[in-house]
Amino acid sequence: MYTQLEQRGMQQPPVNVGTLLKMKDEQKPIACLTAYDASYAALVDAAGTDLVLVGDSLGMVIQGHDTTVPVTVDDIVYHTRAVARGLRRAFLVADMPFMSYTSPEQALENSVRLMQEGGAMMIKLEGGDGQIEIVEHLARHDIPVCAHLGLKPQSVHKIGGFRVQGRDDRQAKEMRASAGRLQDAGADLVLLECVPNELGDQVSRELHVPVIGIGAGPGTDGQILVLYDVLDITQGRTPRFVRNFQQEHTSPLAALEAYVAAVKDRSYPAPEHCFS
Repeated sequence: MYTQLEQRGMQQPPVNVGTLLKMKDEQKPIACLTAYDASYAALVDAAGTDLVLVGDSLGMVIQGHDTTVPVTVDDIVYHTRAVARGLRRAFLVADMPFMSYTSPEQALENSVRLMQEGGAMMIKLEGGDGQIEIVEHLARHDIPVCAHLGLKPQSVHKIGGFRVQGRDDRQAKEMRASAGRLQDAGADLVLLECVPNELGDQVSRELHVPVIGIGAGPGTDGQILVLYDVLDITQGRTPRFVRNFQQEHTSPLAALEAYVAAVKDRSYPAPEHCFS
């Protein structure tokens, strides 16, 4: 993975939590993508991506399921290990899949697996106030955590589908408060999915940790998309926040470089990719 010899030849050092905090402080957008194997991970890394997520979205784009619910810890470990081999600079985050963090003890055990066996540098888990005890427990054991708020795909059967969250004042207020409490519990990063622009901007301004958005408007500290959506591999209907970068370029690497550049110069997301 990140050997000392490789680092000596790098133009930029590997990204870490401190790097992401500094980027937020300096108002430099953080470009993030998902990846699931070594070959695409190498392309994503070469394009200048700052953070790579091995998401449980692999259940849909790799395994062909309708939701992320069937994904297991073994699945995430396997794909994280593969992605880690393809990265040199990008910061590697791994998803905690459905029902893999129902208690602090279970969450710690599975987080250790993702880091020791998979090579992850941070774990991501879905949920609001109900996960505060777990985030605190992981933070006490020096496990970096990304808290995922807004649309939570693992809860799709509970919430009745893939819907924009936080549109009413009460829900938006609760989400802002939850984000602050998760930060105070030890979360190092917050991911907001499918929320109105204004809410994404508010949460980003209120937190001192970086906030990454997917369908959360241009005001977040960074953006993330599913790799297969960026490269126009996904079949059928895609979410509103998706932009196909492949159609204007002749190679996957060029498309990924264009995505990173669009995040960095804030031309993505444009108004047509956002929710109100």
